[in-house]
Amino acid sequence: MNSILSNKSKISNQLEKLRKLAQPFFLPIDQCNGYQFIWLLVSLLFCVGGIVLIGLTGIISFLNNIQPVLVSKYFGGVENTINAIWSGWWGLLFSGLFLIGSGSFFALRKQLKNRRWLHWLILGIIVLMLLSVNGINAGIGFIYKDLTNALNLRQEASFNNILIIYGCCFAAALPIRVLQIFCTYKLGIIWRDWLTKRLISDYMTNKAYYTLNPNDESTDVDNPDQRITEDTRAFTSQSVNFTIGLFDALLTFSVNIIILASISIKLTFSLIGFAAFATLILTISGRKLVKLDYNQLRYEADFRYGLVHIRDNAESIAFYAGEKPEKNETQRRLINVVTNFNLLIIWRVIIDVMRRSTNYAGVFIPYLIMSAAYFTGDIDFGSFNQSIFAFNIVEGSLFYVVNQIEELAKFTAGISRLEGFQSKVESISNEKPSESKKVISDFSSIIINEVSLSPPDSTKTIIKDLNLSIATNQSLLVVGPSGCGKTSLLRMISGLWEPDLGSIQIPKTGDLLFIPQKPYMLLGSLREQLCYPTEVNKFSDEHLVAVLDEVNLTSLIDRYPNLDIKQDWPRILSLGEQQRLAFARLLLNSPRFVVLDEATSALDIKTEKRLYNLLKERELSLISVGHRPSLKNFHENILELNGNGDWKLFTTDKYNFKN
Repeated sequence: MNSILSNKSKISNQLEKLRKLAQPFFLPIDQCNGYQFIWLLVSLLFCVGGIVLIGLTGIISFLNNIQPVLVSKYFGGVENTINAIWSGWWGLLFSGLFLIGSGSFFALRKQLKNRRWLHWLILGIIVLMLLSVNGINAGIGFIYKDLTNALNLRQEASFNNILIIYGCCFAAALPIRVLQIFCTYKLGIIWRDWLTKRLISDYMTNKAYYTLNPNDESTDVDNPDQRITEDTRAFTSQSVNFTIGLFDALLTFSVNIIILASISIKLTFSLIGFAAFATLILTISGRKLVKLDYNQLRYEADFRYGLVHIRDNAESIAFYAGEKPEKNETQRRLINVVTNFNLLIIWRVIIDVMRRSTNYAGVFIPYLIMSAAYFTGDIDFGSFNQSIFAFNIVEGSLFYVVNQIEELAKFTAGISRLEGFQSKVESISNEKPSESKKVISDFSSIIINEVSLSPPDSTKTIIKDLNLSIATNQSLLVVGPSGCGKTSLLRMISGLWEPDLGSIQIPKTGDLLFIPQKPYMLLGSLREQLCYPTEVNKFSDEHLVAVLDEVNLTSLIDRYPNLDIKQDWPRILSLGEQQRLAFARLLLNSPRFVVLDEATSALDIKTEKRLYNLLKERELSLISVGHRPSLKNFHENILELNGNGDWKLFTTDKYNFKN
C-alpha cells in the first residue's frame, strides 16, 4: 500500500510540474488556473467535434449524390449513425455542446491575449486532423476486408474498383497527416520560443544569473545553459508529441475497439488482458530509466562545460603547460558519462527485449483465436484479415506508452530538471525588496554605516563596524594584503552582497559602474563593446573614435575601422587593451560613481595616469583597489584593511605604502 501511495505521489508531483511548465502557454500567468485550462480544453474538443460532425454530414450527403451504392456499402454504418444523431435528441445534445464550446472561447477571448489564440487554433487543427485520419483508418478496415475477399474469390473487376477506393483513402489521408505533422512542429517551436524567452527573462531579473552558482557540482541547479537550451527544446517537442500521440492512441482505440468487438468479443478481451499485463511489467521496469536519464543529462552537460572551459581559457592553460590536469579533469567527467551510460545500456536492453517479446507475442494472438472461426466457416477470409488489421491498430494504441517507455523516461527526467530550474529562477526573480533590506539604492552618495561583512556561505567576518562616506567628486583608495576583503567590499558597494550588520546607501543603477581587473567582453561588435550596457544608437561613430583616441586605442581603429565588426575580443585583445577599452566604455556611460578593482594593473604608469586624469576631469567619484603607490595621486583618502575585520582610514598625505 505504501508503495502504491508513493508512486501516486510521484505521478502527482510530475503532473504538477508539467502543469506549471505547460499551462501558462495557453493562459496568461495572472489567469492561469487548472479549472480554466481544463474547461477551455474541453470546449476545444466540443468545437472540433461539432466541426467534424458537420463535415461528415456534408461529405456523406455529397457522396450520396455521386455514388449512393458505394456509400451504402462502405459508409453505411457512418451514414446510419449520422442520420440517427440528427433525427434524435443526440443532435440537440451535440449541437448544444458545439454552441457551448464556441461560446466559451468567445467569452474567454480576452484571456487569450498575447497571441495565445494562435496556440489554441493550432491545437484545434491538430485535433481535427487526428479525428479525420482516424475516421479514414476505420473506413480502410472495411475496405481492406472487401479487398481481400475479392482477391480470394478472384473477382478482378470488383477488386480493381475497391483498390481505387483504397488508394483514394490513402491519397486523402496523406495531406491531412502532413498538415497535422506541420502543425505539431509549429506548436512545438512556438512553445519553445515562449518558454525560452520566459526563462531568460526570469534568469536576467534580480541578478538571478549571479545568485545561482552554475559551476558548483553539488548545486541542485547545474548547467543553466543546458536547461534553457536543450532541456527546453526536448521538453516542448516531447510534450507536444506525447500529448498528441496519446490523444491519437485514445481516438484509435475508441474507434477500432468497437469494430474489433463486432468481429470477436473473445479476441477483444484477450487483447485488453495481454496489453494490461505487458504494460504493467514494462512500466515498472522503466522506472529505473528515469533516474539514469536524469543523471545522464547532468553528466553530459558537465562534460560539455569542461570542454567549453578549456576553449575559453586556452591561452592560460598553454602558458601554464597545464594539459595534464585539464586532461585528467575532462576524463573524470567523461568517466561519469560513460559509467552512467553503461547502466543505461543494460536497462535499455532489458526493456527492449521485454518490449520486443510482447510485440512478437502480439503477432500470434489473432491467428490463434481467429483461425478456428475461419476454418469452421463462421467468418470469411476478409473478416479474418479485418480482425488482424483491427487487432494491430488497437494493439498499437494500447501499447503506445510501452513503445515510448525510453522516451518517456527521458521526458520525465527533463521535466524535473526544467521545472526545478524554473522554480528556482522564479523564486529569485520574484523576490520583493523587504523593509529591512540592508543595501538601499537611489542616493546621491555612498554611505556605509556600522557595517560588518562576511562572504556568502561563510562565518568569517572580513570587515567589522565600518563607517564610511563618499560624496560627489570624492575619491577613496582601498589597500591591504591579498585576501583581506578588498574585492568583497567593492561587491557590497556595487550591491551584489549584503552586509551582515549595519546598512549601506548607494546610488541608483546607472549612476555607479564597476570595472574589474579583467573587464567583461560581451559577444558582439566593437561598437557594442564600447557602448555596453547602453544602447548603441546613443553615440555616433565620431564620438566612439574620439573616446578610443582618449584612452590610447587609436591602433584598434586602424586594425578594425569598421565598428560593426565582430571578433573573439577576449582572445584578440591583450589585457591592457581590454582595460583601456573598459575605460572608454566608462567614459561613454558617464556614471557619477566608479568602482575600479585593480582596473589598471596591466597598464604602464604613464597610461594609468592618463586614464585617471580623464576620470578626474569629468569630476567622477572614485573607489579604487590597488597596490601601486602611484594611485595615491588620484585619491583623497585611503582605507586600509588587514584581513581580520579591522580597518583604518587615512588621508593620502598621512599614508605610506609598506614594502
